[in-house]
Amino acid sequence: MPRFDNIYEYPSNLNGEGLSVGIVMSRFNQDICESLLSACVAELRRLGVDDGDIDIATVAGALEIPLVLQNMAQSDRYDALIALGAVIRGETYHFEVVSNDSCRAVMDVQLDTGIPVANGILTCENDEQALARTREKGSDCARTVIEVANLLRAMDERPV
Repeated sequence: MPRFDNIYEYPSNLNGEGLSVGIVMSRFNQDICESLLSACVAELRRLGVDDGDIDIATVAGALEIPLVLQNMAQSDRYDALIALGAVIRGETYHFEVVSNDSCRAVMDVQLDTGIPVANGILTCENDEQALARTREKGSDCARTVIEVANLLRAMDERPV
């Protein structure tokens, strides 16, 4: 890594101790989503997040996730949020609608509220692709929100 004199670089921090995390999981494609959830919660625990600081809400499908995320973000109870779901391509245009709209709405929650949100809504061609990605994506979502939540805290706490 290059060294820059007189430039402050925020360190990466994956310590989840003391952080509160809300997870919204779709029940559609439930086996895939539960695998995502299992990997995500295991990684949150490994990073130091206490079970009592993890809340899980389930919704029917990917399009319902953003509203519940928004409600969680506005509650001031969470430092970070995670969206988990699986949209599998079918024979109609519905796949594109659900994939695009859920992704955009998840991003809107993050940008509108300032609460980091990891988007773990898989968009895959088939069940096999989705299942192959669940362990890594679930874990990645946990690491992502812990790192960004800590970064935002560090930015708020850095003296001017």
